[in-house]
Amino acid sequence: MRIRFIYLIILLLLVPAIISCKKNQYKVNISSINAKVEIKRLEVDLFNLNPNEITAKVPMLKEKYKGFLQYFSYVINAGDIKENSFGDFLVKFCTDKQNNDVYELTMKLYPDVKKVESGLQDAFRHYLYYFPGAQVPAVFTCIAGFNNSIITGDSVIGIGLDRYLGADCKYYPMLEIYKYMAVKMTPDNIVSDCIYGFGASEWDFATLKYPSDNVMAEIIHNGKLKYFEKCMLPESNDELIFGFSKDQLKFCKKNEGTMWQYLVEHDMLFNTEQFTIRKLTGEAPFTSYFTKESPGKAAVWIGFRIVESYMKKNPGVKLSDIMNNTDVQGILEKSKYSPQ
Repeated sequence: MRIRFIYLIILLLLVPAIISCKKNQYKVNISSINAKVEIKRLEVDLFNLNPNEITAKVPMLKEKYKGFLQYFSYVINAGDIKENSFGDFLVKFCTDKQNNDVYELTMKLYPDVKKVESGLQDAFRHYLYYFPGAQVPAVFTCIAGFNNSIITGDSVIGIGLDRYLGADCKYYPMLEIYKYMAVKMTPDNIVSDCIYGFGASEWDFATLKYPSDNVMAEIIHNGKLKYFEKCMLPESNDELIFGFSKDQLKFCKKNEGTMWQYLVEHDMLFNTEQFTIRKLTGEAPFTSYFTKESPGKAAVWIGFRIVESYMKKNPGVKLSDIMNNTDVQGILEKSKYSPQ
């Protein structure tokens, strides 16, 4: 009896672990994969320079931040970094009182960026698992006049830290940034935003050349990007990945079938009007076609679920295959998507 009792305890301990493993289809073995991410901080270099020395230090900045400095310059409307006027613009940018106040606030919140570095390193280890031999992008931080959260370019990711100062940052209401957006402008959102931005840059909608720009294509494309993000960040919860509150995520799970039925019955799937597409996939406090309890971008959740179903039903398909697949109708059919 004692032996049976011990076996029963062991079985009870093992079952939750087995169930847990089965639930997380995104968890893969990356123990042998290395991905080095060392974040360079442009804002620190810029705002620690003597304003009288900035123009003379432009060549040094070009060398240290090559591949990113030009992107940064475009974001702050400083033009071509090869122009002599670039140095003068940097002086104005770095001596602006508000920019200096924002820099001080940024440094209080981000005396270092080790947590971001560690999160991105782990994400790109997953990236190399799915895309062996791929190049890990160089990563930089900056203060960009609140213009961009994430800046992406050729093998480059830039993080505008002034867009991640916390939901209660005093500047956001002044800039008329809505609360539903500010709530996601926190340190916890940086890594997931970087990965989504990187994916959106690598698999740009226009570059992929989908047969038609309609609701179905847009929600599946965005669904693929979210699926990519989940694969890169398997330990992150869905609230963070999708930018939903717990209640909004609960709404999507509970009403997935109802939302899908609405799109089908109202002939919206092949609608090509940009206004309709934006209302379903764009930033908003809620998706107006559904209810006020729904999150903005609720249709992106549906696109993700279609892609997730497709990958489950077609286990031989690689992540690279689905990311480059533009056969929207084929994806839908092979996903056997049938929400309850």
